[in-house]
Amino acid sequence: MDDEIELGCEYAQQRDDAASVNLRDRFYLPDDLYLDGNSLGPLSTDAERNLQHVVDEWRERGIQGWTDGEPPWFHYGEHLGKRLAPIVGAREDEVVVANSTTVNIHTLVGTFLDQRAELGRGQKVIVNDLDFPTDHYAIRAQLRIRGLDPDEHLVIVESHDGRTLREDDIAAALDEHDDVGIVFMPSVFYRSGQLLDIKSITDLAHEHDAFAGFDLAHSVGAMPHSLAENDVDFAVWCHYKYLNAGPGAIAGLYVHRDYHGELPALAGWWGHEKDTQFEMQLTYTPAHSAGAWQIGTVPILSAAPLAGVLDIIDEVGIKTLREQSVALTEYLISLVDERLPECTLGTPRDPAQRGGHVAIEHPEGYRINEALKAHGVIVDFRSPNVIRMCPSPLYVSFEDVWDAVEHLREILDERVYEQFEERGGGVT
Repeated sequence: MDDEIELGCEYAQQRDDAASVNLRDRFYLPDDLYLDGNSLGPLSTDAERNLQHVVDEWRERGIQGWTDGEPPWFHYGEHLGKRLAPIVGAREDEVVVANSTTVNIHTLVGTFLDQRAELGRGQKVIVNDLDFPTDHYAIRAQLRIRGLDPDEHLVIVESHDGRTLREDDIAAALDEHDDVGIVFMPSVFYRSGQLLDIKSITDLAHEHDAFAGFDLAHSVGAMPHSLAENDVDFAVWCHYKYLNAGPGAIAGLYVHRDYHGELPALAGWWGHEKDTQFEMQLTYTPAHSAGAWQIGTVPILSAAPLAGVLDIIDEVGIKTLREQSVALTEYLISLVDERLPECTLGTPRDPAQRGGHVAIEHPEGYRINEALKAHGVIVDFRSPNVIRMCPSPLYVSFEDVWDAVEHLREILDERVYEQFEERGGGVT
C-alpha cells in the first residue's frame, strides 16, 4: 500500500473504525469540523447534564445546597480537586479547583517568592520568550508588589528558532544567575505545541536551589502528568480547553504537600480551614491542603460542567486519550507533509515533545484561518503565521483530519484566502 492510499480518506475511515475512542455523539459541535479544542472545547451532554443538576439543586434547595447538595457545594472545589488528582498525577489534597489561571499564577508565584524572601534567598524568576503573555503580566506584577524590578528579576530565556525552547538554554540561565528563586515554564507552548520535559526541568531547578512551577493550560486533559512523583512544587491550569468545561470555566491548581499550611500570597476566606471558616475570625488560618489557595467563594455554576466532563475522562482513561491524540496528530503531520508543501510544520515531530495540537505555518496564516472558518473548519490563528489545528481525541476523527486538510488544500489551490481582509484586531 503506497503512501497516497495510506494517507487517503479510506485509510482514515479504517482508522476510525478501529479507534478505541468514539464519543462524538456526546458533544455538541457547532461545525462539522471543530478542530479548536485547544482553545475552547465544545459542550458535552455530560457537562450539560451536571450543570442542569446544580441548577435543579439551586431551585429546589436554595442555600441548603451548600450543605445538602450532591456533593455539598461547600466542599465543591476540593471534591473536584480529588477527581482531578489522578489526571495530573497528584495526591488528593494537593489539587483544588479555584479562581482563574491568571489569579492562580499571581497567588502561587507570590507565595513562593515570599518563601524565598523568608529564607533570605534569591527571588529571580526564569521564564521564556514564547510564554503566553498573561504569565509574564502576573509575574511582573508580583515582583513589583515586592519592590523588585521586573526588568532585573524576570529572566527571559530566548528561543533559538522562534518556535521551541531548548532545555540547555534553561540550564544556561540557571548557571548564569545564582539568585534564581523560581523556574516557571509551560508544559506545552501555546503557539508551537512543543511539550517540555517537566521532570527534567524540575530536577534542574531543584539542583540550582530553585522552585519549579508550571502552566499546564495546554496539556491538562490531553495527556497524563506525574506532578507529585516528579516533585513539582506548584502548577496552574484551565479547564476550558481539553477538559471542555465551558468558556471562562473555573481553573485548577496544584501545590506540593510540603508547602501545605503556608500563608498564600493572596489570602481569601474560601481558603480558610473549613472547620472554623464560619466562626468568622479576623485572623486567617489557611487550610492544610491546596484548598488554602482558594480565594473567593467557589462559583458553583462555573465549576459544575467540569464534574460532567470528568465522568467522560474517568470512562475513557487519560492514557487512552493521549494515545489517540498522538495518533491523530501524527496523521495530521503526515498529511501536512504530503498535501501541503507550501506550509511549514511548526510543531516537533517527536510525539514525546509534542502536545495535542499542530502548528501549520504559512505567510498568509491569518487569511487562511478566516477562509477555513468560512468553509466550516474551525481552527485558530496565532501571530505571526500559525494556523493551529487540534484533533481532540474525544470528538475529532481521522476522517475529520483528512477533510480539514483537503479544505486547506482547496483554499490554497484556488487562493480563496485572498477574498479576506488582512488581520485587524479582535479574537483569533
